[in-house]
Amino acid sequence: MDGAATEEAGIGFRVLVFALLALACGHMLSTLLRTIPAISLDLMASDFGTSPQALASLTSIYHFSFAASQVPVGAAMDRFGVRPVSLSLLTGTVVGTLVSALATGPASFVLGQFLLGVATSGMLMCPMTLAAKQMSAAKFGLWSGMILSIGNIGMLLSSSPLAFVVDRFGWRAGFWISAGFGVAVLIAVFALVPRQPAAQADESSPLDQMTEVLRLGLSRGLRGLIALSLVSLGASLTLRGLWAGPWLMDVKSLSRIEAGNLLGLFTLAMIVGPTCIGMLDRRFGHRRTMVAATHGLAALLLALMAAGAPHFPVSHLFGVTVMPSSYDLVLLILIGLATSAQPLIYGMTRQLVDAKNTGKALSAINLAFFLGAALLQSTTAGVAALFGLPAVLLYMAGALVIGTVLFWLYTSTVVAVR
Repeated sequence: MDGAATEEAGIGFRVLVFALLALACGHMLSTLLRTIPAISLDLMASDFGTSPQALASLTSIYHFSFAASQVPVGAAMDRFGVRPVSLSLLTGTVVGTLVSALATGPASFVLGQFLLGVATSGMLMCPMTLAAKQMSAAKFGLWSGMILSIGNIGMLLSSSPLAFVVDRFGWRAGFWISAGFGVAVLIAVFALVPRQPAAQADESSPLDQMTEVLRLGLSRGLRGLIALSLVSLGASLTLRGLWAGPWLMDVKSLSRIEAGNLLGLFTLAMIVGPTCIGMLDRRFGHRRTMVAATHGLAALLLALMAAGAPHFPVSHLFGVTVMPSSYDLVLLILIGLATSAQPLIYGMTRQLVDAKNTGKALSAINLAFFLGAALLQSTTAGVAALFGLPAVLLYMAGALVIGTVLFWLYTSTVVAVR
């Protein structure tokens, strides 16, 4: 729907804004839920009678189920519209949160993670699809950044505030509070998101529509974006949602509250970054170059963080046993800003597909985002067990380098992408 005004699509601008805000709160809930283990992994492992590394590996079921659900969710949004899909997913999220709060061991914890992965799989795509179908490509770049910024507030809630809750009331309290938040978002979406038929009539079968999601993802035009998506969000989520907390507490000897404070500042950068990147993109362009440069920078920053571990090169260079936590704080903030170019990948995708395939194409990208997160999260658990946390950071840095190179090579031949 290139250049079409919002009114032409049947939704007034004010109604659209409130609808997007309500749906973005669903994404905020999703980011809160997926990052709870970062601040409470040790306590959960102790309660379940398993090791933190083993439990970290089990958390990858969230991302695997999340990624697998992108295919049917993307097809459903194009077929039925955003409102019914979002209401169904939010109901499932509340159920999955309650199952997680009541988990008594690894098996029930995995069940909760699986349910949450499926139910939160469309929390980002719902506002993204609504914005993509109601706005021009230029406006969508800015709004996609704002949606991600609002969603990343969930990770801010899972830093110092969650650390306080966990210290006072235990790790289950985080899930109970999230369940209440989920009910509130469900009510907001029901009240604020208008009823709308699917933008394009599509008489094909659900199986054909799901196949189309995969076909779009493997198409030549989207291949470079898929390659980078497989490592982009995975690196930032695996760092923020899993390993940053243990790194600060185990390697840098910070308390849970102190680690939560640093994670909060890291998250603030992830909140501010997408909107800032969206504004820069709208003003200056050069979208492809910005995406490649920021991801290359993120890889370098992860390597520098690893090099500040005890007896590693940067620590030797400064003549200390280990670099102070202030060093990590600076790097975490810069990583949060650098990885904020992810909304531009959605914007590039929006430029390459027609309106009737918008939901499916965005879901193909989201599938790559969270499949990559699942793969990185599960494989880094093994890397941590065998080689330690510095190796985890270097592993993620290497993955970012590979993804960035493939992105640059494939997108060089796509005329529609700048």
